Amino acid sequence: MTALPVRHHPVRVLLLFVAASVVTALVGSLFSVSAGADYQALQRPSWAPPGWLFGPVWTVLYGLIAVSGWLAWRAGAGRGELTLFGAQLVLNALWTPLFFGLGWYSAAFVEILVLWLAIAALVIAFWSRSKAAALLLVPYLAWVSFAAALTISIAVAN
Repeated sequence: MTALPVRHHPVRVLLLFVAASVVTALVGSLFSVSAGADYQALQRPSWAPPGWLFGPVWTVLYGLIAVSGWLAWRAGAGRGELTLFGAQLVLNALWTPLFFGLGWYSAAFVEILVLWLAIAALVIAFWSRSKAAALLLVPYLAWVSFAAALTISIAVAN
């Protein structure tokens, strides 16, 4: 049984997935108003990217996440798979308040590890439904892997 009945118009459902990704991004942005300055003030490893890079990367990734969820839904993803999809969005939204809002760098690292596991599980879950949906999540998983390494480096240095 799918969480969203097939009778829903595909474009409306796509907009729902886009809206979920936008809400996730907006929640993060509420806690990152001063993120640019905060990021510049941190002790960062030499391989840390410039602050301006995060916005464009996340914009692309949120688009890929939305299309991935939609493709999986179109392929018959069930309630469990779509719940996992939603859970990883919630986990995604939690990182920014932990890291920038509270300055809890170690907690943000633990949280990003849980996010990584949720994304990896989602890639596996979507693979059987839609290889395209699963593959669209691979750049997201790669970026979160990089972000986890950056988070622990910042946690140790600060």
